[in-house]
Amino acid sequence: MNNVYMQEWTREEINQKAKAGYAIVIPLAATEQHGPHLPVYTDTLICEYIATESVRRASNQVQILMTPVLSIGCSQHHLAFGGTLSYKSSTYLQILRDIGESLITDGFRKIIFINAHGGNDPIMMQTANDLAVQYPIWTAAASYWSVAGQALTDLNAAEMGMVPGHAGGFETAVIMALRPDLVKTELLGSQHKSREWINSGPRGSFIGKHSELTGFDGYTDAPHLATALKGQQYLDAIVVKVADWLIQTVRSMEAGGE
Repeated sequence: MNNVYMQEWTREEINQKAKAGYAIVIPLAATEQHGPHLPVYTDTLICEYIATESVRRASNQVQILMTPVLSIGCSQHHLAFGGTLSYKSSTYLQILRDIGESLITDGFRKIIFINAHGGNDPIMMQTANDLAVQYPIWTAAASYWSVAGQALTDLNAAEMGMVPGHAGGFETAVIMALRPDLVKTELLGSQHKSREWINSGPRGSFIGKHSELTGFDGYTDAPHLATALKGQQYLDAIVVKVADWLIQTVRSMEAGGE
């Protein structure tokens, strides 16, 4: 099995890979409240699994590595509930830029962001754009639900609730598959106040309300329908789609030249 973890190679080995034209993936996650029933590390658990398995799958066809998962993101809208670590948006923008510039100094010319937390998405996109404007490199960025959206629709993932939602049925099912020991099953309520305006606009638009950006009481929907079997099906579909996207992206970068 290919070792895709940057952190497990020496500096000389990493330098060689950068010179050889390897792409490098930066996985973005969060540590934030996920309702009364899921761990605050939910997004990081999901991100690490998807990024690792996708990069491993992609590494069979393209030269690619991944950095350690950035486990703190922009989660300001969760702070009021407790159990949250967050960077302000301006700080997070600079952090992502610093990481990108570190990799550029290391010699990498193909930098790809993969994201698993909604609050990171616009800042990630801006960073990828800014780096490509300033430096003679390739960048790409996507959140896993954007890449795998159609596959999740085909699996009828919406039967769980909002996809991906926040601490609702979808994420609960995924954590049941990854770390069932961390799910407080006795707290999986069957009723939750819905906020129909969440994600009600066209793709790429934004609508939000103070103190309820992720729904009533900090989560989007009731998680009681979640099962580990469904969660694993979702993860498998996501990994295939993200890996395919990585392969296509790296090949497009290679075809486009320096």
